[in-house]
Amino acid sequence: MRYELYYWPSIQGRGEFVRLALEEAGADYVDVARLPGRKGMPALMRLLNSDACPPFAPPFLKVKAGKQVIGQTANILLFLGPRLGLAPKSEAGRLWAHQLQLTIADWLDEVHETHHPIAGALYYEEQKREAKRRAADFTARRLPKFLDYFERVSACNPGRTGRLVSGRVCYVDLSLFQMIAGLRYAFPRAMARLARRHPRLVALHDRVSARPRIAAYLASERRIAFNRHGIFRHYPELDV
Repeated sequence: MRYELYYWPSIQGRGEFVRLALEEAGADYVDVARLPGRKGMPALMRLLNSDACPPFAPPFLKVKAGKQVIGQTANILLFLGPRLGLAPKSEAGRLWAHQLQLTIADWLDEVHETHHPIAGALYYEEQKREAKRRAADFTARRLPKFLDYFERVSACNPGRTGRLVSGRVCYVDLSLFQMIAGLRYAFPRAMARLARRHPRLVALHDRVSARPRIAAYLASERRIAFNRHGIFRHYPELDV
């Protein structure tokens, strides 16, 4: 099956969680908005403005020869996981993976709010004072809480594999890798302080980054670099 991924062409953002799953599986997919001409961004905007059950925002995925459009990162991964061999086989396992992915979505929202605590439509410079207060609370309280939780989840995995869900790699492992990578970019000082308390998550990040298809993807032009237009942004004044 060929997949069409629709996401903004110049940032990793929420679309990167889907890209990682597709890359790990060696899936046949196209990153539509990065195509040239009318096949790129205009195609994304046409779908967004469609009258036929349009998605609210990217990312969304077109499957089954374009007859099905699936939106929301966690929902896309819930669909892709079993089809790409990146989810548990049991219903209980799949629901647990989905629950963890939804928790990651909450965490990602809080990362975004460290630099845009007032409104997404305002520039960072217009809410810099509020961002400093929000980021200070995030690095002191919320970031350790999320890291502690996922460290505990990894330790509770019955297989003791260091993964989050099962003995085989799951899309949630890939998403956790992306969170650690993004947080290291955005908050290098805070993450360095917290690393010793979360050895399982550090090890999981390193194992995922070394997987052959992921390593090849990270070294390729398909991997968009972190930048100050995405969710993970590095502002030294916020890394306290």
